[in-house]
Amino acid sequence: MESKWYTISVYSENSVGLLNRISGIFLKRHINIESLNVSKSEIENVSKFTIVVFTTEDWTRKIVGQIEKQIEVIKAFYHTDDETIYQESALFKIASHLLFDERQIQNIIKESNSQIVTVSRDFFVLAKTGRRHEIDEMHDALEPYGIMQFVRSGRITVTKASMPITEILAEFQNK
Repeated sequence: MESKWYTISVYSENSVGLLNRISGIFLKRHINIESLNVSKSEIENVSKFTIVVFTTEDWTRKIVGQIEKQIEVIKAFYHTDDETIYQESALFKIASHLLFDERQIQNIIKESNSQIVTVSRDFFVLAKTGRRHEIDEMHDALEPYGIMQFVRSGRITVTKASMPITEILAEFQNK
């Protein structure tokens, strides 16, 4: 089977130690987590883990099955990039003099649809939201000028198709 990008969505109770157990599932299989984000979900008192991996569908299916065996996990799903709408965010810290001395920096900011978050005497910070490749392209364009600091968020995603999680939770509540 061919490896490709998969986004795993895990809906769970907010429980101490669950993140460690979930990451252990990947560790045992020697599969790297490329991106991880945990936040509250659209459902009150339910957390959503968004995990991005580059592996085969067979491994992804097995991992989701193992994740669902965790007591606090309500339901886990996996999706390809084509089945989701996703974004990442990044911050770039750059020396301030470049904003005024290097015309190309202003062009990079404009062409990448990024925003200047703050400007100080010594540095300025750019924010960029987009797909991974868009952030990578901006990083590559800024790198020759010197990036003082760089940080990227984990992927956030929603599915194009409806997610049956709300119906699943309603069933639990009615029992």
